[in-house]
Amino acid sequence: MNTRPRQQILTLIAIALTFGSGAADVASFTRLGGVFTSVMTGNIVLWGLAAARGSLTLAAHTAVSIAGYIAGVAGGAWIAHGVKAAPAVKGTASATASASTDHEGALPGSVLWVLLAQLTLLAGFTVGWEVTGASPAGWAQFGLLATLAAAMGMQSSAVNNMGLTEVSTTYLTGTLTGLVSSLASPGQDTPHGLRRFGVLIGLVAGASLCGLLVATAADGVPALPLAALVTTIAAANGLGWRPPPRRVEEER
Repeated sequence: MNTRPRQQILTLIAIALTFGSGAADVASFTRLGGVFTSVMTGNIVLWGLAAARGSLTLAAHTAVSIAGYIAGVAGGAWIAHGVKAAPAVKGTASATASASTDHEGALPGSVLWVLLAQLTLLAGFTVGWEVTGASPAGWAQFGLLATLAAAMGMQSSAVNNMGLTEVSTTYLTGTLTGLVSSLASPGQDTPHGLRRFGVLIGLVAGASLCGLLVATAADGVPALPLAALVTTIAAANGLGWRPPPRRVEEER
């Protein structure tokens, strides 16, 4: 596969996923207890603030978000490992097709399975958001917060295996640092400059659009991270990826 088209599609995927995480963070900060679902550094700071103020409510929301994120990362790692470690039948068409999916297309098959699991979580979040009238409270709020944070954790787990070492889609301090450092170094190239600019703009765009929807049409908020993830999966499909067939043990 030509490397240039693959890098271009990876840039599109990075921007789309960052757009979704920006929208998710605004949704959680405005309607799910004033915490984040992807920026765990911010949540840890808020946890410290909650301790200083003696706020059990803020402490509980940050704890639920952090726990949900950790569960999502662990779940994503478990899914990816399961796909890679599944037994294959050597010499069969199924085994050949399964092996090739991890080397063709924009993303490995194991990564796509994690994103499909994330899509399931976002679908569940969407249902809960609509059922509660976009203003969840009590246990419903905690449940939706945990679900959305788990979805962002799965996204981070997937991105770790995409080969996007120069950018992240949920925490962008390192991306900003790398971009500014390369721009401020005389005579030095700016590697992946377009991708770094793109994800920063994507984050702002996702947050801004979600903020607008929260103020005017809150029922539509879940559509933003869903659309970002569907765009990612469609982009990978456009480069030939298909879900790897189930691997079966050899019949004896």
